[in-house]
Amino acid sequence: MHPAFSVIFLTTLIGAGQGLYLAMVTGQLYAVARLLPPQKDQFYAIGSMVALVLLIAGLVASFFHLGRPERAWRAAAKWRTSWLSREVIVLPIVMALVFAYGAAHWMGWTQPLFQLGESLQVDLTLLLGILGTLASFALFVCTAMIYADVKFLQEWHTPLTVSNFIFLGAASGFMLATAYSAYISNPLAAFYGAWAVILTLAGLVSRLAHLRHNARLKHKSTVQTAIGVRHSKLLQKSQGAMGGSFNTREFFHGQSQKTADRVRYAFLILAFPVPILLIGAAYVTVSSTLPVAAFLVQFVGLMAERWSFFAEARHPQNLYYQSVA
Repeated sequence: MHPAFSVIFLTTLIGAGQGLYLAMVTGQLYAVARLLPPQKDQFYAIGSMVALVLLIAGLVASFFHLGRPERAWRAAAKWRTSWLSREVIVLPIVMALVFAYGAAHWMGWTQPLFQLGESLQVDLTLLLGILGTLASFALFVCTAMIYADVKFLQEWHTPLTVSNFIFLGAASGFMLATAYSAYISNPLAAFYGAWAVILTLAGLVSRLAHLRHNARLKHKSTVQTAIGVRHSKLLQKSQGAMGGSFNTREFFHGQSQKTADRVRYAFLILAFPVPILLIGAAYVTVSSTLPVAAFLVQFVGLMAERWSFFAEARHPQNLYYQSVA
């Protein structure tokens, strides 16, 4: 498939935004459980506002993929059957909850509303955080299922697509939380760094499993099924059209296999081992800049990963246009 950069930016930016928001809520939950020292409300407010900016940036990027942006509102009409429509509905809900969570912290609306058990005091920010967490995971699933639900693209039609979107988005968000905490010399930097490494390793395992799944695929569509001829030896001499067309542009990435392989090797290095090594070096040297570098390197790697994810999908129509593809 053709990797549209607008969709690459959309999925990576909102993934990082969701992950950063989840990191903020996780830090607060640990503090409520007295496993971490409590932080000032401003810490959570600024973090969630950065998450909101990433979500908005991803939404803006998505408009560049639309042929008629003024009709974007119609994308929500098929919510009963379309994962894209569900994503269009859930995304603004997540954005609203992230904004409300940050605003509640900024305004200091942290007085307990009620108490659970002997010591768990629940305030408005905690309720908003839990609701936002549920909505964020729903958004991860909706975004991933847009691709995982396409049955004829066997490279995408697997639960590993969903796990990749969740783990990689969460990893980038926690990596950003580590960078944010380290930059302002917040004591939660080590906590977020540990979770960023764990999620990055989980993302690596999931993505390697996905690559292995794709390498072992036996495609249902062949040259024989493409033209309805069952002969064992078929050789295509020309494509279905004399020049380039929508089909040859939209359903193929247009790069050589060598380029696709290089992008795959690049994201496997940039998105996983390099950020982990930088976080480890930051822990040893108590650096405030290495976590920032770790996030930036990983984000570039995740953009390459998303390009590779789209390029991996072999649309059956390319069997007919393979002389150009």
